[in-house]
Amino acid sequence: MTFRRNLIAGAVAAIAAVAFFVPLTATAQTVLKAADVHPVGYPNVVAIESLGKKLEAATHGKFKLQMFPGSVLGGEKEMIEQTQVGAIDILRTSLGPLGPVVPEVNVFNMPFVFRNEAHMRAVIDGPIGQEILDKISNSPARLEALGWMDGGSRSLYTKKLVKTPADLKGMKIRMMGNPLFIDTMNAMGGNGIAMGYGEVFSALQTGVIDGAENNPPTMFTTNHYAAGAKFYAQTNHLIIPEIFVMSKITWNKLSKDEQALVKKFSKEAQQEQRVLWDKSVAEYTAKLKAAGVEFVAVDQKLFYDATAPVRAKYGAPYADLIKRIEAVK
Repeated sequence: MTFRRNLIAGAVAAIAAVAFFVPLTATAQTVLKAADVHPVGYPNVVAIESLGKKLEAATHGKFKLQMFPGSVLGGEKEMIEQTQVGAIDILRTSLGPLGPVVPEVNVFNMPFVFRNEAHMRAVIDGPIGQEILDKISNSPARLEALGWMDGGSRSLYTKKLVKTPADLKGMKIRMMGNPLFIDTMNAMGGNGIAMGYGEVFSALQTGVIDGAENNPPTMFTTNHYAAGAKFYAQTNHLIIPEIFVMSKITWNKLSKDEQALVKKFSKEAQQEQRVLWDKSVAEYTAKLKAAGVEFVAVDQKLFYDATAPVRAKYGAPYADLIKRIEAVK
């Protein structure tokens, strides 16, 4: 009888232990939702996925990243709003739609503020880049800035040949939804049209717009060349770094050690994306040329001079910062 009571007691204890253990294990893992407008395999997406894998390994599975690429959670403006309320945990976004939320980033959004991509990288890797990250993190935007990513040099792609600002007269060109960019295109001679990223293909196809502007990887992966944009005028009018952020709601739930891990892996993601980016630009430029896109050399000074009023208008609050950017070698 004693043996039987002990056996039953042991079984009850074992069941209780299992009942206690299983829910604890099932609820221990936190899934972090990450989002991007770019598709699977794009350098930015791959770098964030790598960050997630490192974080999962370092925390022994406490955190697992789930990526939502290809605009499945909306456009960048909508996803910024979702990140602010904690519906998205990690977001890679352009600075364009972030400008109205955190005005300080507009210094990087101005046309020809960087001499070239090497200059841009030197700036974001240094004290100025960190200052801007801190401004975002300390702003009321409810976003924790994690790091920078390359967005390449943005140039014009159109249905008709463009070599000078005069060639843009009467042409409707899609721009990111920021007044600064609309003014930039208008100053360059075209008619800037604010439009969501996902609408560009059909707008090109139906003639609602005559062109857009972006980098070669984006032009190819969105198939915009197949919608009639056959000329790529190498204006390099915008060299805008991109950014990835975490929702402050998510960030504040992390321990200090977990926050340190996220920052460490973010720096690594920034460098990983850069290597992938350089490789992708070369590959996609070759693919576009093979698809019949004509890359057109232009006199950039014509476009630089045309956009001087935009820099004067939007750069006034950041005059000292612009001088510091120009001084970076």
